Amino acid sequence: MNKFTQLITLLCLATAFAACKKDSDPIIETPASTGSTLTLNGLIGSEPGPSAGNSVFVDFSADKQTAVARNSWDLGFYSGADFKVILNHTVGATAIELAETDLTKITAADTVALATAGTLSLGQGEGGFKYIDPVDGDASAYLAGTVIKTISATDAENKVYIVNRGGTTGWQKIRVIRAGAGYTLQYAKITDNTFKTLNINKDAAFNFRYVSFKTGAVDVEPAKANWDIEWTLATYKANATIPYTFSDFVLINFVGGVTAAEVIVADSKVSFADFAEANLSGKVFLGKREVIAGNWRITSGTPVGVKTDRFYLVKDGAGNIYKLKFVSFHANDAGVRGKPVIEYKLVKKA
Repeated sequence: MNKFTQLITLLCLATAFAACKKDSDPIIETPASTGSTLTLNGLIGSEPGPSAGNSVFVDFSADKQTAVARNSWDLGFYSGADFKVILNHTVGATAIELAETDLTKITAADTVALATAGTLSLGQGEGGFKYIDPVDGDASAYLAGTVIKTISATDAENKVYIVNRGGTTGWQKIRVIRAGAGYTLQYAKITDNTFKTLNINKDAAFNFRYVSFKTGAVDVEPAKANWDIEWTLATYKANATIPYTFSDFVLINFVGGVTAAEVIVADSKVSFADFAEANLSGKVFLGKREVIAGNWRITSGTPVGVKTDRFYLVKDGAGNIYKLKFVSFHANDAGVRGKPVIEYKLVKKA
């Protein structure tokens, strides 16, 4: 056998060995969690529990929570097929559309009448829910009802908005136009004569990509496949006509395809501990923002604390179904306001 033939033989053997080794390496898939108990990290520091500074995203299948400061973002840019922009509902942000398309023509004088009338003061003006994004409904209704209208491919149709960032964080003027398959944000403080621009690309792995007027692009919610519920302070409603910032609000990942159902123990005749896959029959799962909301707890009257007469079923984006109950959230139920304790168990694996 000459040297050339020997070389070819060695190369073939090496290739075959590598192929066999590759075929023998297992593909490791992490199985969905069978359940856990978590204390959610809603507090940043010493702030009061009802105004906890963090939003907390929970991924049941990974036993993971992600805490993000509520005031770390101002706008969310939808990564889906449409061109939608949302306000920061966790700080009570509001906005109003103007007739102008030139940001430099808008000054602090344009806010005088708004401030006097309380138009953009959450729950104080006459507009009710007109100046906030929808507080209930499914993803279609939510995206169809945003204060900032669908961003048009025709630049001249995209107007300037004045944004009240919530609380005492100040007024901003913004305009959003399309940039290819993404967005361009023009923004400035209401008193500024010039404005900044920022391009935001869509990312199909996320529901939204986020921007802070102070720091630019920021990470907020995890990838849409990596969270199921969000515990946070959120804009909701005090009643049918008055919007309100609601503590301990629990949203499902309704834009990302998560659905949920409430189970009243007296109706189902099955406790949380005993509820199993066989008990899923007849349960109606909804993809609405407010399926859980604040229905799980009582904050006034008697008794203050977690409602023990109910629990929830949550179907994640992969199809796993978990049962979820709230264990504590207040001193009255041996909990800590701002650090609720939840328990969840896998009921049906996808």
